[in-house]
Amino acid sequence: MITNPLGIIALILGTILLVPMVCRKIRVPSIVGFIIVGILAGPNGLALISEGDTIQTLGKIGMLYIMLQAGIEVDVNDFRQQRSRAVVFGLYSFVFPLLLGLLTSRLLGYGWVTSTLLGAMYGSHTLMTYPIVSRYGVQKNAAANIAIGGTMLSITLSLLVLAVINRQSAAADLQQQSQWIVLGRVVVTLFLILAVFPWLAQRFFKRWQDATSGFLIVMTMMVGSALLADWAGLEGILGAFMCGVAMNKHVPNLSPVMQHINFVGNNLFVPLFLIGVGMLIDVSVFWSGWTTIVIAAVMIATKMAGKWFAAWLAQKSFALQPVERQLMFGLTHATAAGTLAIVTIGYETGVFDNAILNAAVLMILVLCSTASFITEYAAKRLALQEEARLEADKSDETWLMLTVAENRQHELQELGKLSELHQPEFSSESDWTEAVRLVNSQRKAAIIYHPYQPLNTISRLLVAVPRYAEKEHDFISCFGLIRRLSSQIGAKVVFFTNSETQKALQAFCRRKGKYLRASYREMEDWEDVLMIAKQMAPDDMIIMINARPSTPSYNPLFEQVPDMLNRFFSGHSYLLVYPEQETGNTVPDLLTGDRTQASKTWKIVSGVKNRLVKLIERFQQTT
Repeated sequence: MITNPLGIIALILGTILLVPMVCRKIRVPSIVGFIIVGILAGPNGLALISEGDTIQTLGKIGMLYIMLQAGIEVDVNDFRQQRSRAVVFGLYSFVFPLLLGLLTSRLLGYGWVTSTLLGAMYGSHTLMTYPIVSRYGVQKNAAANIAIGGTMLSITLSLLVLAVINRQSAAADLQQQSQWIVLGRVVVTLFLILAVFPWLAQRFFKRWQDATSGFLIVMTMMVGSALLADWAGLEGILGAFMCGVAMNKHVPNLSPVMQHINFVGNNLFVPLFLIGVGMLIDVSVFWSGWTTIVIAAVMIATKMAGKWFAAWLAQKSFALQPVERQLMFGLTHATAAGTLAIVTIGYETGVFDNAILNAAVLMILVLCSTASFITEYAAKRLALQEEARLEADKSDETWLMLTVAENRQHELQELGKLSELHQPEFSSESDWTEAVRLVNSQRKAAIIYHPYQPLNTISRLLVAVPRYAEKEHDFISCFGLIRRLSSQIGAKVVFFTNSETQKALQAFCRRKGKYLRASYREMEDWEDVLMIAKQMAPDDMIIMINARPSTPSYNPLFEQVPDMLNRFFSGHSYLLVYPEQETGNTVPDLLTGDRTQASKTWKIVSGVKNRLVKLIERFQQTT
């Protein structure tokens, strides 16, 4: 056995380096490779390393990381749309394995208490194969969102059954007061994780914007959430997932902070967790007797059948594709943390015997392996479908992105990355006149950006949309920019527009696969755009859909937008978005005649103001 700490570190790092390379060669998921390495190197194999506190601690962080990543990478808009389906699937995924487990456990001769706890164990699962889904980039698929939401419900119900049985076994005379104490702890935990932690993160990211500091604060909150969940009597993985959901808007999937989390987690914590799982497995039970093998076979068949039926029922209920059913099945029949928690407590309280304990460990090995293959197969097929399907709201034309009177290259690049723009060009102009002249001289879609605060601290996007904006060529690209930005930073969207344009926006928001949850405010004329300033909160960002001359939605009042932004919105981040102009575009006479015109009062005030500005400029030049 290796006792030198440096030797242990060298062995682990070498394993993390070589296993993925070997697994790619033999076309085996790396999850299986790490578990096999754990079996060989652990105390039940070649005994090269012992299951020390360091490996256990780092491995547990790996499990917490998987749940954190699942919470952070959930598409908030799609998740809101799928939340009712997630609840239904969570019930499917818990109830059917539970009922099937009761039946098979009774046939094996176990009592009702043991059978119920075994059924709860079948009902739980762990998102061990989620990194595969993330690697193939299909984490925003509807089936993935439903499976992730359902996971939390099934785990919660399983742990609730465990808590009831454990309480009855160990403390039947528990006083009513302690139940209120437990409930109070749960309430405090939820309040801290879902309310206080996001509030702290909001203020932290406003002050420190470097990726390293952001990574450390997120990891600290992840561990803190797990500790709070344990203190409340919940499982730590639930706390980590809730932390991920709470941090969702502050850690965009394409941000540098998320890149740090993915790199450290996928290359250190998750492999250590999988190696730790392998070290628990004792292969000698295969030839020590038939009892454990029979129980393990029944447990594996029961869990796979229950989870497959739940995925099949979800496919029929929600009209999903067969490959999406396979993805849900692959995600939800793997098991590790929840099963280990239930089996360990059940064994310590005398509900489970040694045969069930050994069979459960073998079940973990088999199900982690099958889940890896199934998830990899389904995720790869979905990724190919997504690649073949063109993004309906994502223009392949180059975007022009610029700032005025300041060189903010880093902020422009961050905005372009979070908005998933295709090959953006960056520029910085000395004043608004030059910026508008540059935009009007080109036909490509353009953005003028004023970054006042970090994007991941924005709470709402207030979008001013002029009349006939939906008639602009490729307006859907501008809508897609807003949708993707909202999804990445978790900001709510409020559209300010007239009733006719509002109907078009509502149709865009309801598109399948491009869902956007938004609210609407009436704004009949562009003159009313200043009312937005009265409704803005400190963490709001305004987006104005503008237009070039001789386009359907152009309004003469657009010439006053730079002055309006500087006077009324300088204390906020804002975007001025110009849709791409069609080559040789001509505006129909009907649209030209019906276009909103500036009022006489506005023209008089604007004319007087422009003359005064010119007089002041001439006076300054002469003096």
